[in-house]
Amino acid sequence: MDEHSDLDLVIAVEPAHFDAVLRDRPSIAASLGPLLAAFTGEHVGAPRLLICLYGSPLLHVDLKFVALPDAAHRVDECVVLWERDGRLSAVLATEPAAYPAPDLQWIEDRIWPWVHYLAGKIARGELFDTLDGLGFVRARVLGPLLLQRHGAQPNGVRRLETAAPGSVAALRATIADHDAESCARALTATIALYRELRDTGADTALVRRSAAEAASCAFFDEVTASLEGRRR
Repeated sequence: MDEHSDLDLVIAVEPAHFDAVLRDRPSIAASLGPLLAAFTGEHVGAPRLLICLYGSPLLHVDLKFVALPDAAHRVDECVVLWERDGRLSAVLATEPAAYPAPDLQWIEDRIWPWVHYLAGKIARGELFDTLDGLGFVRARVLGPLLLQRHGAQPNGVRRLETAAPGSVAALRATIADHDAESCARALTATIALYRELRDTGADTALVRRSAAEAASCAFFDEVTASLEGRRR
């Protein structure tokens, strides 16, 4: 932790009272300190999460409400601050924390349609959409694979600068300006980095989508050739 860290507070609830506690989340959050804002986490696929900002000084706190038996399913180890009769510790002892690893097959099944989509956006001049798409691939594909390679938690691109400093230049090349040629260069770097990460992986069971790869990259080649033609 440092001065900019947020806090994750898991609140394990008796199952019989879980629905009632969920309804009371705003008042529970407000009772803990000077609450400035709070909202639920549907945007990150966690509707039971309450994201809170307290102050002053400003402090970001994620209140994660879970039924007591579900507390065992977690991505990080936690410290028990308070519990009844050791019940939470007993639940946590039933299984270790496990952050989900990137699923290379899931990625390979999707990456080439994404490449085709981004190439089409570049061709149409929809560059803001292209920038968003490149960022999505960086956070969902390249960052997790790089972090996993370096033995770090594969969480988007978080702390990649310190966990994988030797890969920063390669990942920086996937960042584009609001310019078609810059976007094309970034997509080229994205493809090259993904191939390098995929091809040096140890997943021998991976089914490569070679036909989709060839077709999408050929289409992208046409788009880049068109850009070069316009420049002349």
